[in-house]
Amino acid sequence: MSVEAGRGDGVLPGSFDPDFRIAVYCSLAVLTASYGRVLYHVTDVVGGAQLMLATLVGSVALGVAAGWFLRVRTALVLTALFLGGGFVVYFLSVPESQRALLSADRLLSDTAALLTGLSVLRLTQANVWALSVAPTPVFLSWYLAVRRRYVGSVAVGGAALSLVVLTGDAGTVTTLAGVAAAAAVVGFGTLDRHGGTAAQVDTLVILLAAMVVVAATLSVVPATRADPVLPDGGSPSGVTSLVNAEDRLEVIGSISLSPQVQFTVESRVAAYWTTSTYDRYTGSGWVRSGDTEPYAGQLRGPPSGGTEVEQTVTAETEVGAMPATWRPVAVEGLPADRVQVTAQGTIRPTTTLDPNESYTVTSRLNRPDPSDLRVTGDDYPDWVVEQYTQLPASTPERVAERTRAVTAGAETPYEKAVAIESYLESNKRYSLTVDRPEGSVADAFLFEMDAGYCTYYATAMVTMLRTEGVPARFVTGYTTGERVGEGKWVVRGLDSHAWVQVYLPETGWVRFDPTPVSARESAEFERLVDARESGEAGVDTEGTLESTPVAPADGTESGDAATTPTPTPIGGEESVGTQSAPAGDTEAVASAPTDAGPDLPSTETLVLWGVVLVGVGAAVRRTGAGTRAVRAVWLRRRGPRRDPDAAAVRAFERLVYLLECQERPRRTGETPRAYVERVTTDDRTRLILRTYERARYGDGVGRVAADAATDAVGELVRERTLPTRPFVR
Repeated sequence: MSVEAGRGDGVLPGSFDPDFRIAVYCSLAVLTASYGRVLYHVTDVVGGAQLMLATLVGSVALGVAAGWFLRVRTALVLTALFLGGGFVVYFLSVPESQRALLSADRLLSDTAALLTGLSVLRLTQANVWALSVAPTPVFLSWYLAVRRRYVGSVAVGGAALSLVVLTGDAGTVTTLAGVAAAAAVVGFGTLDRHGGTAAQVDTLVILLAAMVVVAATLSVVPATRADPVLPDGGSPSGVTSLVNAEDRLEVIGSISLSPQVQFTVESRVAAYWTTSTYDRYTGSGWVRSGDTEPYAGQLRGPPSGGTEVEQTVTAETEVGAMPATWRPVAVEGLPADRVQVTAQGTIRPTTTLDPNESYTVTSRLNRPDPSDLRVTGDDYPDWVVEQYTQLPASTPERVAERTRAVTAGAETPYEKAVAIESYLESNKRYSLTVDRPEGSVADAFLFEMDAGYCTYYATAMVTMLRTEGVPARFVTGYTTGERVGEGKWVVRGLDSHAWVQVYLPETGWVRFDPTPVSARESAEFERLVDARESGEAGVDTEGTLESTPVAPADGTESGDAATTPTPTPIGGEESVGTQSAPAGDTEAVASAPTDAGPDLPSTETLVLWGVVLVGVGAAVRRTGAGTRAVRAVWLRRRGPRRDPDAAAVRAFERLVYLLECQERPRRTGETPRAYVERVTTDDRTRLILRTYERARYGDGVGRVAADAATDAVGELVRERTLPTRPFVR
């Protein structure tokens, strides 16, 4: 840069004239992607991901094109057609048996439910709903942005984002990105309409980055005391329950099981006490689809009838579920309006059960013969296949490849389930201390993790079965607990568990448990002993104090640690597949431990640090710190020596910059000689000035003269930038 040009004009090196419309469109793209990502995830889970991607891209293109050619009134009519057409498509996609239920009151109640936490994934035709909804906000928001109606554009896009936030389907990062993008559209749009400078852009970026970082840092989910499964130190903040009858369950990292007593059960059968079943696998967790209906006095039993068994459950603390042996058919002891029935056949309370509150459940259990199950075919009802073989489209193909290898020797669905169960029991180690993987939980557990706990085992088994077309679902509840008397069990939080149900024609749902029994019971026993030794409250009841539990022996089948043996379960759902011999050669597919390298930060962490870096970069630009840092380095460098004249000019430019920083700026029209002689009397500056004049206006200089000028300015820089006289500007 020539010293004669650019002085005193106030323009910093690297300044630019920003195009605010480009910034608006980039920000709107982020806003669209924030809610579009949620809708795409819905179709990835349920079906139609490629069509959703085409719908989003096509709606953006149509909105931009319409912004150039259509009037507002015409565009609004087109938007109404999109909205009405989407509703018609969704209505027609609902099974005919359910259309009669779609009254105005039902639509209003469903809309209210969506706005108060009902996940989109719980809708029966969630993918059709997402595809029907997507075009309207995308088209209209981009149309308004092209027409420079930025507030209206954000209002439309923000409404779509708010919907997926209220349904609970948008994560923290997605929400923060969308909110920041909406603010950016308004900010950059205002600068576009009313004019703005680069400094204002930097200020806006700094504010947006600070908003995102503060919001992400302060987002904490409060804990509740009714949940028996607690995340360990490395898990997300808050309390997560495996067993409360929630509509969705996210697989998390390390957990610590609570030793507190949750409830007691009086029953002549030792059983797994089911609380929830889930049908839709999202890749990171599970969702229960379908509506929850009021209890009407009787539930459907298993296909083959079964034996009636009664259980009386008494809450010992606040309990958010209704544990019961599968399959419940009747409930007594609670008002009917306090009991709900899920689409999967489990029962749940409308309000939390209080301590000492009890209810009685009648269940029907089968006693299937394993030899009969081995020859069961695959003649499944259509609704079972549609609902219980679903997998996200993004599930890696290697999961199916591994499953084919594991089940190579199995011919029937039952034999495939036994083979997968044995494979997982044999090849994975039980541990409550794990890092939550990115991406598909099942894929990560099979190929990247050597240990996990029940939710990982059960998720992997259901996923593997579904790749083979075998209907299966994810189930949560409690194992038997500690037997404290004839037909009486005490169940603690550490007995909470997850397992698998496989649908077999003419039998119904059959339980399989791929989690290693002895390792799980040993971990539960150690936790209980530690709790008793440390005097934790609520660990025992009067019955449990009458005998001292012993450590479970290898191969135990029950979940209790009492000295009295547990009676054999009679239910077909109660472990016909557990601890079975392997089918086929599983050694050939066992994966050896591999060094996965260092753990990478989570996506959320990377995004947050990216926002921080953008904010810091804008702050550096806004304050000029970056320019000053670059000029400070330039001031201290000699530069190349190839051309003596260029070296002499560079030495003089360094001198002028130094003097401007520490004396005064060079005035417009002031010659180089006049400026130097007025601000300093140092003989070295005159040497640098004379060398510069010969190089710039005379016959040039030699290497010796250029080196002398360079050395002289170097000495001045070192002297004038000592700590006693800091370099400023």
